[in-house]
Amino acid sequence: MRSQLALALLALLFSCSEPATRKDMDPEKAATFDWQGHRGARGLLPENTVPAFLKALEYPQVKTLELDLAVSQDGLLVVSHEPWMNYKICSHPDGRPVLENEEDELILYQMPYDSIRQYDCGSRGNAGYPQQKAMPVHKPLFREVVRAAEQYCQEKGRPMPRYNIEIKFEPEYVGVKAPDAETFARLVLEEITRLGIKERCCIQSFDVGPLQHLHRMDPGLFTALLIDNAHGVEDNLNELGYLPNAYSPYYKLVTANMVKIVHDKGLLLIPWTVNDTTAMKALIALGVDGIITDYPNLIGAVE
Repeated sequence: MRSQLALALLALLFSCSEPATRKDMDPEKAATFDWQGHRGARGLLPENTVPAFLKALEYPQVKTLELDLAVSQDGLLVVSHEPWMNYKICSHPDGRPVLENEEDELILYQMPYDSIRQYDCGSRGNAGYPQQKAMPVHKPLFREVVRAAEQYCQEKGRPMPRYNIEIKFEPEYVGVKAPDAETFARLVLEEITRLGIKERCCIQSFDVGPLQHLHRMDPGLFTALLIDNAHGVEDNLNELGYLPNAYSPYYKLVTANMVKIVHDKGLLLIPWTVNDTTAMKALIALGVDGIITDYPNLIGAVE
């Protein structure tokens, strides 16, 4: 409630201000502020697909590509928010929409990647994102996304992106929808090392298990704790058991006090997923260090 009130008051402040009094983000802050394209640019193109990530990179303020990882039956890292075929957006290879009762039969961890790749998760669009352009597109391998993004940046003379990689894991997934937390963590660490991007990666998760294993394997790895609860910063960090580099809460949980606590601990605060400019401005005024958004096209109205 306090966080919603804080955002509401700041929103009122912005709405009542005269246009002449509104200031762009301080140039120094803009240079370091971490705008992240959520699932690429989910509001504009099908989520977690190569076209969506390349779309996000069209916006020069975007420094980081945010994405989700699942694991295929043959142990490959697949970019997908759910570790199954989402009936709301995916279609069978023959064009039939995936039905809700088929999701339990179409779990990525039980499918070889060659089969996963045959499913179209873009032609039907996404009813929740009316601006999203529908197109036939598959769930890519993580390495496919990285190679496409790196090539795009090289060709455009654009700075190479950072990658904010969410490990989609819950303890009940083990053996059915995902490998165990340690195996999943190792797969991710080995892949970002193999691709030569480890220094430009953040690994995030709602579940503390994968993060704890990663911290043990490589204490220098940049990690973020995702938060969707109101337990408080101290309780959430105590559960994790070490200080990550970033604290990443749902944006409506953010308060000035949270920002202070997080910053006092030397951590970055990067909220998710913020899709309107009023909330973006309010959060920037509170002092967050970055924003994850489905709509990178809105950034120009804020900076």
